Amino acid sequence: MERLTAWVHGRVQGVGFRWWTRSRALELGLVGYASNQQDGRVLVVAEGPRDSLDALLAALRSGDTPGRVDLVVESHEAARGGMTGFDER
Repeated sequence: MERLTAWVHGRVQGVGFRWWTRSRALELGLVGYASNQQDGRVLVVAEGPRDSLDALLAALRSGDTPGRVDLVVESHEAARGGMTGFDER
């Protein structure tokens, strides 16, 4: 199990992006959250198997998201646990 932290840049607030991300994450069996940031980015934190995290990351970069994604900056680390479900914050 791993943790993906992804900072999504672009026009990703006020367009249903967090809801869309939550739907993709739940389809992939991931736990975590998507959170609007004050600077206009969305922070996505997800935990689960590496292949599912890679699939979520590919979806974030696919061009099929609500709004417009200009850049996704990600990092991986060991899962920390303690999360259930996938929240929009």
